[in-house]
Amino acid sequence: MSNEEAVDLGLDRAHGARIYDYILGGKDHYEPDRAAGDESLRAWPALRTHMRANRAFMHRVGRFLAAERGIRQFLDIGTGIPTKPNLHEVVQSVAPDARIVYVDNDPIVLNHAHALMVGTPQGRTTYINGDMREPEAILAAPQLRETLDLNEPVGLLLIAMLHFIEDDDEALRVAQHVIDIIPSGSYFAATIATDDFDPEPLAAVRDLYHSHGETLRWRTKAQAQRFFDGLELEEPGLVQMHKWRPDPVDIGTIADVDIAMYGAVGRKP
Repeated sequence: MSNEEAVDLGLDRAHGARIYDYILGGKDHYEPDRAAGDESLRAWPALRTHMRANRAFMHRVGRFLAAERGIRQFLDIGTGIPTKPNLHEVVQSVAPDARIVYVDNDPIVLNHAHALMVGTPQGRTTYINGDMREPEAILAAPQLRETLDLNEPVGLLLIAMLHFIEDDDEALRVAQHVIDIIPSGSYFAATIATDDFDPEPLAAVRDLYHSHGETLRWRTKAQAQRFFDGLELEEPGLVQMHKWRPDPVDIGTIADVDIAMYGAVGRKP
């Protein structure tokens, strides 16, 4: 791990996962990430609220799939820098025997991978250093095949990831390739970035990300819906992510204008 990974860190430019970590109050970020985060917060002060809502969506999805749909194995592509609670902590609190495979291509996440591998004795967690743009390599990784049984339903998560692929056809291909592999009865959950609710400041946020060398692609609700084509959407369907099965105490506490992602969970027939 060393020379090649040190070069790959890209500390001279902002990175989406590290901006996210900075805004959420983490410690794994660098000056370009902080600069991009501060500029983005000035352009759209709701960004921190939005990012916290994205994390809360992931927690609710994990609990829902484990507790209400009986899912016992999960594939989380685009894990990000570990911020407690992580997916395995959420689902193994419901089902201690749950198995989780994390995937990310950020070397800083790789450095923290040990934090993602400490689960319950009954369950199992593992980490793959992989790129979502190369789903074939992820699915061929021995860690995945040793941890998940692809003959049994899987909970597939792509949380806050698809906006890093600007080309719509490529983003759809990446998601569909993995959906095609998981068996009937599996679930696909995603959050998809949109500027439908506050386009002016979000245009500034997109431009700031681009100026710092990071990708950000907004999609309309119709474009977001395409990622779930052929799946049976769980209620309430594709909605702003804070409206997807919210915890009762949170209802009415977040303004729609402060959320820039749709979220949904679909079952593969």
